[in-house]
Parts: sequence; C-alpha cells; structure tokens
Amino acid sequence: MKAKKIFLFIAVVILVGLGVFFGQRYYAGFQKAKQERILYEARKAAWQELQQRIKAEISQFKGEAGIVIKDLETGWEFSHDKEKLFPSASLAKIPLMAACFLAAEKGKIKLDRNIALKSSDKLTGSGVLKDMPAGTTFSVERLIGLMIYDSDNTATNIVTNLAGIDYLNSSFKSFGLKNTDLSRKIADYHSRDKGIENYTTAEDMALLLDKIYKRSLGNKNVSDQCISMLKLTRMNDRIPKYLPVDLTIAHKTGLEKEVCHDAGIVFTNKGDFIIVVLTKHANSNSAPSKEFIAKVSLYAYNYFEQLKKQKI
Repeated sequence: MKAKKIFLFIAVVILVGLGVFFGQRYYAGFQKAKQERILYEARKAAWQELQQRIKAEISQFKGEAGIVIKDLETGWEFSHDKEKLFPSASLAKIPLMAACFLAAEKGKIKLDRNIALKSSDKLTGSGVLKDMPAGTTFSVERLIGLMIYDSDNTATNIVTNLAGIDYLNSSFKSFGLKNTDLSRKIADYHSRDKGIENYTTAEDMALLLDKIYKRSLGNKNVSDQCISMLKLTRMNDRIPKYLPVDLTIAHKTGLEKEVCHDAGIVFTNKGDFIIVVLTKHANSNSAPSKEFIAKVSLYAYNYFEQLKKQKI
C-alpha cells in the first residue's frame, strides 16, 4: 500500500512537471507568435507610410517617372508606371554586362582577351577611352568594367560590337525582359535623332536586378561578377546622394537629353532593397530629376532605418 502511494506521488509529480514544462513551452510559443505579429504589423505600417511618402513626391515631380522599390526580405513591392517605356540611356549597359558575363561562362567570349582600341570605336559622351590613343589594348573584362563604373561609351561600343546586337537582344529576352532592347548602339545620337531609340521599363530593370541578387542569372558566378561591377559605379549623385557613405550600393545610372535614371541594389544591416527610378522631363537640365531620385532613395532607406530603431 505504501509503495502504491509512493508510485502515485511520483506519477503526480511527473505529470505536474510535464504540465509546467509544456505549459511554459506553449506560453513561450504564444508570446513569440504574438511578438512576431506585432513586428509584422509595425513593418507593414512602415511600408505603407513609405508608399504614401513616395506618392506625395511623385505628385510634385514635374515629369514622368517609372518606379519599382522592392523589399528583398518580405518581397513587398511598390511600383508606379513600372511598365511604362523610357529611353534606356546607359541603363542598357546592365543587361549588356550580364549578357557578356553569361557569354563568357558559355565560352562564347573570353574575358582575358585583349582588344586594341580603334579610332572608329570612339564615341562622344562619358568615359576616358575616347581620349586614348588608337592601338591601346584592353581586356574584355576591363572594357566591361569601364562600361559600368565609368559608363564609358567607347568601351560599350567595343563590347557591343564584340557580342553583336542580335545576340544581346536574344539574351535580354532569355533574362525575361519584356520591353528592353537595343535598336541602336548606346551613344549613337545620330540614329536617336532619327527616332531610333533603345527602351526599357522599371519593371524590366527590377526583374534583372532581382535575378542578379538571387544569383539566378545563369550560374552564381555571373551574378557575382555583375554585383561586383555595379558596386564600383562612380556616379553617386542619385540613389547614393543622401545615404551613408559607408553603405554598399550596386547601381548604374543613365543620363541623356530629357532622360535621367538610376537603378540598383542597396544593402543595409536591416535588409536589402532594389530601387529603380526612371524619369523623363522637359527641364533645361537634369538636376530636378536627380534630386527626385535621391529623395525617393532616401525614403526607401529611412524605411529600413525605422525598422532598425524599432527593432522590427
């Protein structure tokens, strides 16, 4: 009888202990779920506030804008006229770069091949190669780099000739770009004056950057090469303008008469985001458009800073 009482006592203790253990686990799980829900709602509210601020900025902008901002953690996306066609200007150099790195992976071109600069390659506009003596040699990889971080038009011309416009346009389609193509060389302003234009959309640029970020453009090495090049961009008067100087930003600008763009990936310690802002204006210069892009970029960055301060 005594042994039975002891057994029952031990059983009760065990049952009570198990009850306390599982009760604590359930309560902890409940509290965690509750906290996650609170944080989610706070993040959602911050995202909605961001959208309202950008819409207000758009309403004051004297021009046309195509915008995509994507929170790469949640997948949330803000867009405005993302399918609207804009002259691509130098943004076309992003898919051009991607196509060339992919071609190198497939053995179609060699990045270490040296190419001699010819007088016929030289184009006006941005870059230093137009002032270099004919006969100077550069590796294909170096030319791609100059095309991106210096936006060198002559380097772009050489790379375009090397890959071929038909191959490039075919590659753009294979990337899933619906409205991005090359109808002329990047800095062929004579053809542009005749109405022959290269176009893109904010949607296409965001899609390409998303593929690069997720390392799904060809193999991982292709995307890594693209990001490495975009991080070296030296023109910082748009997306990076109001952001901390130590922030990592992989982006590419575009600028022509009445056209001003920037597209890139911003890496923050609270989350990364894609930002694409294409603009078309009738101003005497591009300063208002650059300021517009810079403000939109700052609002997007402040969204992540708000998450950091609130520990969201």
